[in-house]
Amino acid sequence: MSQAPVAVILAAGASRRFGPKDKRLARLPSGRTLLAATLIMASAAFARVRVVLRDDDDPVALGLPADAPILRAPRAAAGLGASLADAFTALGTDPSLSRAQAAAVLLGDMPGIAPDTLVRLCDAAAPERIVRPLHAGRPGHPVLFGRDVWAELADLDGDEGARRVVARHRARCHELEIDDPGIHLDIDVADDLATLWRGDGV
Repeated sequence: MSQAPVAVILAAGASRRFGPKDKRLARLPSGRTLLAATLIMASAAFARVRVVLRDDDDPVALGLPADAPILRAPRAAAGLGASLADAFTALGTDPSLSRAQAAAVLLGDMPGIAPDTLVRLCDAAAPERIVRPLHAGRPGHPVLFGRDVWAELADLDGDEGARRVVARHRARCHELEIDDPGIHLDIDVADDLATLWRGDGV
């Protein structure tokens, strides 16, 4: 079994700032949904990807392939931390990932990250490390969590996310300066979609 990192795409949130429509269904110039574009981006660099969805989500209705690898987050309504905990609980018990040295946490609304960025981050991954990219000195996504801290991520709750895990393990953090503004480019409101209208048809 491969030791290569697995990508975990978080897409179980409510995205209330985007408006009444489901942000994950927003269409890009390519015709893909926002979530489908993120999955394609991640799949270009990771051999193994998991998409984290709510219990009642239909992957096909969200523009994903019928065979897309899904993790369910039954506590998604409690917040990002709870979704992360559900995801990492599942990862830790998945026999196909028993040798994965790290998991890259990506957001479902960030399809503009360059594949080369993901490759660089993967190359720096190790079980004892937390790896994150910097652009213009500011941290972004994805963050790669070495397997040694997966149990702590599985204990998260509420809406805090993984910041306290990162803060607790500053000595483990390995930061890479990346020439890629896409690590900061998430879609919070509908107007943000214009920033993704690039010549490559994302």
